[in-house]
Amino acid sequence: MAIRKIVTVGDAILEKTCRPVTDFNDRLFILLDDMRDTLSAAHGAGLAGPQVGVLRRVALVMIEDESYLEIINPEIISKEGEQEGLEGCLSVPGQYGTVVRPQKVTVRYQDRQGREHQREAEGFTARAFCHEIDHLDGHLYTELALDMMTEEELEAGEAK
Repeated sequence: MAIRKIVTVGDAILEKTCRPVTDFNDRLFILLDDMRDTLSAAHGAGLAGPQVGVLRRVALVMIEDESYLEIINPEIISKEGEQEGLEGCLSVPGQYGTVVRPQKVTVRYQDRQGREHQREAEGFTARAFCHEIDHLDGHLYTELALDMMTEEELEAGEAK
């Protein structure tokens, strides 16, 4: 297990669509373990494959109990409601933006053994699922942001 370098905005890999995972093997397990170590060290709420330079449909998302859920080949199969909230991203350091996301989502995904699961999530967890799945499709939250602000502006209560 290792901490991987997090790719930041400006790197073209963040704009690419990831390929599905088809082999559920030791290479995948190492990637997932490394992503967990990387995310934990960065104190983040989620991390997707392209953020560590891997164009595969793999992500980790912080769930309600503050543990990380591994989601492989995830897809949002239903959305309900609307919430507006602040988002940041390990790949966009020092920046935050207000983004509108669904209040509730249902996500279908596979675990590291390839077994299919379905999970409903609301609030922050729904936001995290959407944010990470966007990464897998080559999109950053900044594309959806109603406004952007730096960490200093956030602390001062300003938006630009």
